[in-house]
Amino acid sequence: DANPSAADLQAKFGAAVKRVEVVWGETNVIVEMAKAFEIIQWLHDDASQSYEYLSDVTAVEFRDRALPIEVIWHLRSIKFRRFLRVKALIEKGNPLTAPSVWAIYKGADWLERECYDMFGIQFEGHPDLRRILMWERYAEGYPLRKDFPLRGRFSRAQQLREALAANPEARYSMEELSVADAYADLPQDMRARIKGGESTGE
Repeated sequence: DANPSAADLQAKFGAAVKRVEVVWGETNVIVEMAKAFEIIQWLHDDASQSYEYLSDVTAVEFRDRALPIEVIWHLRSIKFRRFLRVKALIEKGNPLTAPSVWAIYKGADWLERECYDMFGIQFEGHPDLRRILMWERYAEGYPLRKDFPLRGRFSRAQQLREALAANPEARYSMEELSVADAYADLPQDMRARIKGGESTGE
């Protein structure tokens, strides 16, 4: 059976709820992108819903180029022990934008940054939308898009040189600098070899 919240959403938002699916016992609600923020806000705030936990924000680009890109929010109501997956579609040819839900769930911060980093989706209203997995000046595109080459667009040596040429301290917090710290601890000769694009095998 569908999560009871699906029927509640259909009653409140009408045509903005485009479709309800139950897949392997989990309820997916497909909504209009223009109403996604309002719907998620209501699911969070309304006492009859109480979806107080956002467990993930992700996206799916299908291999069929005619299909839209899905932006997906995973919501959980601890109070009512419910799980609901809310999806909104970005039709091909439209700008890759979706509303940020950071104002509702502060935990969306890094989730939306990862989705932006991997798919290029701009989350409108996010306070600090920048790359989180790839370095800030990464110029190869968005690695989880279907048109992204398996080994990247640049050579491995060029990728490494680009990464090491960045100044992470100017952009990232101390918690985000563990990789840079590890590089700084390497012996000078090994750093020179890596910077030159050589594989050290270590």
